[in-house]
Amino acid sequence: MKQKGSIYKKLHKWPGLIIAFILLYFGITGIVMNHRQFFSPVDISRTALPSQYHYSNWNLAALKGNVNLSPDSILVYGNVGIWLTDSTFTHYTPLNNGFPKGSDNRKIFDVGLSPNGNLYAATLYGLYAFNPLAKRWVKFDIDTDTERFVGIDFIGDTLIAINRSHAYYGKSEGANTLFTRVEIKQPEGYTQEVGLFETMWQIHSGEIFGLPGKLFVDLLGIITIALSATGILYFFFPGIIRRRKQKQKPVTGLVKTNRWSLKWHNKIGAWLFVLLIVVYLTGIFLRPPFLITIANARVKPLRFTHLHQANPWYDRLRDILVDSDRGSILLATSNGIFELQNLHSVPKPFAIQPPVSVMGITVFEKFGGGAYIVGSFSGIFLWHPSHPEIVNYATGMPYQPINGGRPVGDQTVTGLIKAPNGKHFMVDYAVGTKPLWHNQPFPSMPQNVITDAKMSLWNLSLEIHTGRIFQGIMGLFYILIVPLSGLIAAMVVISGYLLWWKRFRKKSGKS
Repeated sequence: MKQKGSIYKKLHKWPGLIIAFILLYFGITGIVMNHRQFFSPVDISRTALPSQYHYSNWNLAALKGNVNLSPDSILVYGNVGIWLTDSTFTHYTPLNNGFPKGSDNRKIFDVGLSPNGNLYAATLYGLYAFNPLAKRWVKFDIDTDTERFVGIDFIGDTLIAINRSHAYYGKSEGANTLFTRVEIKQPEGYTQEVGLFETMWQIHSGEIFGLPGKLFVDLLGIITIALSATGILYFFFPGIIRRRKQKQKPVTGLVKTNRWSLKWHNKIGAWLFVLLIVVYLTGIFLRPPFLITIANARVKPLRFTHLHQANPWYDRLRDILVDSDRGSILLATSNGIFELQNLHSVPKPFAIQPPVSVMGITVFEKFGGGAYIVGSFSGIFLWHPSHPEIVNYATGMPYQPINGGRPVGDQTVTGLIKAPNGKHFMVDYAVGTKPLWHNQPFPSMPQNVITDAKMSLWNLSLEIHTGRIFQGIMGLFYILIVPLSGLIAAMVVISGYLLWWKRFRKKSGKS
């Protein structure tokens, strides 16, 4: 019995000291990430961050796409907001007036120009129309359960916009456009399933039970911070107290603090250790290498949770493309790409599907001849629904599926720029713009765009929470921070509970 207690103590004490400092920043950043919109006005200058977060050559998803207003007037958009440039992509004027403060509020997923000249923007926090007289964006007051709009297209003078759960349509009248909401019908053979990755994500954040669940996980984050802080105090205080006694200095206050800290460290840890283990272990499946094991798995949604929705497309819509040549609408979703004759018809999945990363589609454009350009963190591909062969657009080689391995490709594609002269530029998250099948380089980011483009506090918290901020120091080994931290944290919590059970419960005569 004594030997077991000694093992539990060793497993809890030394690993606990190391993991406590890591869990402090996990707890703080996790709370920030759980309330993205609340913190959206807060930005961090990229010059204050490691060089890997400095913009260079339009990397870091700076650009997603462009709209050619005229041969010498082009809008580019992405994480840097919306900018007006010329045909040489050299001079840039911001077009962000009307968006709330904060780079998160200028995160643009799509910009659409209607046949009658109206401009619309799909953003992280709503759908906007551009008022040319006031020269500012005006947000639509739309009844929706999610403000993240991800796609815009047109059928004649009818605007179609989608957020992550519903489609909206209305006659294009600029800021006066009136919308009708459509819940897309379930496809043939539909079974109610969700991604295991999404399930793990929502359990980890608490969103699986809506706002109350997120607030409860926030509480667990505060508890994690408290356990870490009190654990650090208990580790160092005995030595400090002993040295002060040797010097005949008063220690009463330190002794009381140490006892109080240990008391609540033990009580809180014992009451909540199971829930803490769930949070820690679900977190390790959201990053490689454990992510690979669940990336493509699908499960039944847990009943009575946020995932158990009547809408078959809840949080699954990712992009929309109207193809007048086919006379249909293509809908990119987290379940693949579907075709609809209209918004009220039954979606039909394409038999041949292009590769799309679990992180979602980032490029969905017509190419010509019935083919489409599809991009994601899996790469960029030419996909023809009627042809079995899918071509890697960057290399011209046939796509070869990869079994296992990391859930991203050689190109982590975040966007595509289509110049007025017909040339295409791929936008890669890591390296920025790259010419596709020509040698003309894309002009460098001008200083006024770089200076204006900051990082949101939410994104910085994500980089810290995932360990990516340490990539400059650790290289690719940074991917081990999350899984090792989660496993060690679970071990420390379990060993601490067993230590408490053996030592404190039995001493109090309650076992």
